[in-house]
Amino acid sequence: MTKRAGILAALLLASACSPGNTPLAATPTLTPVSGLVAAPDAGDQPSFAVRTGRPPALSLQELFHPTYHVPANSAEVRTLLVTGDVIPARGVNYYQTVRHDYLWPFRATAAYTKNADITYINLEAPLFAGCPVSPAESFTFCGDARTVNGLTYMGADVVNLANNHLSNYGAEGITATNQLLHQHGMQTSGLGPVAVINVRGLKFGFVGFNGVGVAIDRTALKAGIARARQLADVVVVQFHWGKEYERQPKPDPGVPTPDDPVTIAHLSIDWGADIVIGNHPHWYQGVEVYHGKLITYAHGNFVFDQMWSEQTREGVIGTYTFLGTKLVAAKWVAVRSYDYGQPVFMNAKDDAIALTTMEAASDQLATRLKEPTTFPIPALPKAPACAPLHAPPPYGAGGGGVGPCGPA
Repeated sequence: MTKRAGILAALLLASACSPGNTPLAATPTLTPVSGLVAAPDAGDQPSFAVRTGRPPALSLQELFHPTYHVPANSAEVRTLLVTGDVIPARGVNYYQTVRHDYLWPFRATAAYTKNADITYINLEAPLFAGCPVSPAESFTFCGDARTVNGLTYMGADVVNLANNHLSNYGAEGITATNQLLHQHGMQTSGLGPVAVINVRGLKFGFVGFNGVGVAIDRTALKAGIARARQLADVVVVQFHWGKEYERQPKPDPGVPTPDDPVTIAHLSIDWGADIVIGNHPHWYQGVEVYHGKLITYAHGNFVFDQMWSEQTREGVIGTYTFLGTKLVAAKWVAVRSYDYGQPVFMNAKDDAIALTTMEAASDQLATRLKEPTTFPIPALPKAPACAPLHAPPPYGAGGGGVGPCGPA
């Protein structure tokens, strides 16, 4: 070995044996990219509404847990307020008469219900002078003609007359009621003509159909929606339908209410309705988003004397907000009836329970129909305990035990 070669060998051996040096690997080891940059968590990203300032697609999640804030003071925003059934008969008529106060049923809620561009109610009793005054159980409904002052007071703009009790006093009762409402500046739906309300240049058209005791005439329904579509920018269809005392929309062959509300609602949207409003079951029910349109199956009771169960004492008032012709938000507030006819807003705890019940019922329906739900899906709350008989101050003395209220 030459001297030069010996020196080179010694250097190589020293390098290999040195503890301070790492041998070069033939193939480098690479750290996975996923270990360096984690995949983004969708939950920590700004929502579509935040990123773009535009309303997201309508969904149960957006309705019950909104991310979109409706522009304040926008000329494009209009609001439609809808109540549950208004039945100023039996106990309601008796207690407003003995009080000599036909505004009484609406005093606790009027400031709220009149504060919308359009207030739409379902009136389920003919109004005329000489209506018999009795709190006794009866299914022949009527109310004093002076009740119209209460409807004016609470801001009613459109009154749906398509239901199973408006005809309790025959054609004469229907005609008297329709004329009375129009004389006091209200329009009516459900008797044929489309009610059209112009809100700052945007026209809302209202039609109504009864499906309690009879099948809904689908030919007339399709034609009514088409006519409203010709006259208005936003088409609102209200139905009286479904089985009573249920959280889920369903037919009731025994009454009969033969139509499935879900089927009729879907047809209405397919035929051009922009929003579908439901009432009659006397319990509020869940809602559905179908092809981007809102279906509300029942708002429960608003003004009625059904004090015999907590569920029938409750209802929701819905406010539906449109940006142009697009529904972008909904808000529900819960009410409870006291003293056989006066709804009062629930306290915050009870209101939250009512809205959770609505959300859970909506998710149950969506699951059955294989549609998107909210997330996480809430459990359906237990049936509420019975509230006191009398309204809390300032609308009543409060207390009074639980009255006749019991399990439904």
